Amino acid sequence: MSGPADWRKGGESARPDPKRVVASLPLAVITLAPDLTIASVNPAAEQLTGQGARRLVGKPVEDVFAFEEPLILRRLSEGEAQLFARDSSVRILGAPARRIDVMTSPITHCPGWQILALGEAVGVEALSGDGGGAGAGEGTPLRAPEVLAHEIKNPLAGIRGAAQLIGRKLGDADRALTDLITGEVDRIAKLVDQMQSLSRRGREPGAACNLHEAVRRAQAVVAASRGGAFTVEEEFDPSLPPVMANPDALVQVLLNLFTNAREACESQPAPRIAVRTRFASGIQLHAGPGGKPLRLPIELRVSDNGPGIDPGLRDHIFDPFVTGKKNGQGLGLALVQKLVREMNGRVTHDRDEVKGWTHFRLHLPVAGSGQSGTAQP
Repeated sequence: MSGPADWRKGGESARPDPKRVVASLPLAVITLAPDLTIASVNPAAEQLTGQGARRLVGKPVEDVFAFEEPLILRRLSEGEAQLFARDSSVRILGAPARRIDVMTSPITHCPGWQILALGEAVGVEALSGDGGGAGAGEGTPLRAPEVLAHEIKNPLAGIRGAAQLIGRKLGDADRALTDLITGEVDRIAKLVDQMQSLSRRGREPGAACNLHEAVRRAQAVVAASRGGAFTVEEEFDPSLPPVMANPDALVQVLLNLFTNAREACESQPAPRIAVRTRFASGIQLHAGPGGKPLRLPIELRVSDNGPGIDPGLRDHIFDPFVTGKKNGQGLGLALVQKLVREMNGRVTHDRDEVKGWTHFRLHLPVAGSGQSGTAQP
C-alpha cells in the first residue's frame, strides 16, 4: 500500500488539475463576472438547473435563480461579501421553489468576480432514510422528483376533466380528439409515476406490443399537438410479430423521434418523414438476461430529409444537455435512450449524406423471447 507522501514522487504532474477538482464537486459551482452574469458552471450546476453550460453562460444570475431572500442578491451586488444561507427558498428558471443551501464568496485577486455555490438542502432525517418514502416524519423534506411529479399531475387532472366535459357535448365524429386528450393525459401521468426517480431500481414490466399501433398512436398525437397535417411515408412489414416493450414508454419514444424529425425537415422545400419496420437478423445485445445474448430482430427506423445533426455533436446526441436546436433542452434523446434500454432494446443514429437522410433506428426483442430484467447494450 502506498504511503501518504507517495504522491510527491510524481512532482507537480501528480497534482489534480484545479478545473477537475471543481468539476468533481457535488455542489453546483458558478463563476459570476462583475456584472453578475454567469461566466462558467461545473457539471453539478448543469444538473441542478437542467441546462447545459452553453445555455447558462452569459445569462444574468437573477434570470436563472430567483432568491426569495432579498439579502442574497444584495450581497452578490456588493461583490466583496461572503454569505452562507442555509435552507433558502430558490426558484430555478421559473420552476417551483426548492430548498437550497446558498454560499457566495469573492475570488481572491480578481476584483468583482465571485463564486456562487448551491447545494440541495438535506435534512438530518434524510441521512438515515430515503427522505420521502412511506412513513417519513413530518419534517422530512420532499425530494425534487416528488415535487415535480406533483406539479405536473395536478394540471393534468384538470386537463383530463375539461376534455371529458367537452367530449360530452360533441358528436361521435369529434369525440375522437377528446378521447385522444384523455388517453394521453393518462399515459403521461403514468410515465411521471414511473420516472419520479431516475435512479429507481425497478422498472415497469414489458408486454407484447403491436409496433404499428404504437406508430399510429404517436403520429396522431404529434398531428394533434402541432396543429396541422402530419404525413409520414410508411413502409411496414405486416408479418412482424409483437415486440416486448412498455407500451406507454414506446409511444413516448416514438413521439420524441417524430417530433425531432418534423422539426429537422420543416425548413426543407419538400419535407419528408418516413418510418419503416422490418426484420433485422444478427442484431443482439452482448449480455442479455442471465448473461445470455439477447436477439433484437425487430427494427423500426424513423427518417427525415432535414440537414442532419452537426457532425461535432453526432457522437454525443444521446448525452444529456447536448442539442443542436437553438431552443432545445438536450433531454429528449437522452430520455429516448433511457426508455429503450429499459425495454432491453437499442437505439442508434446514422446519416446518409449521399441521399440526404437522417435515420434513427430502434431494435427491439420479440415478445415471448424469455427476457426479464434490463440488459446493457
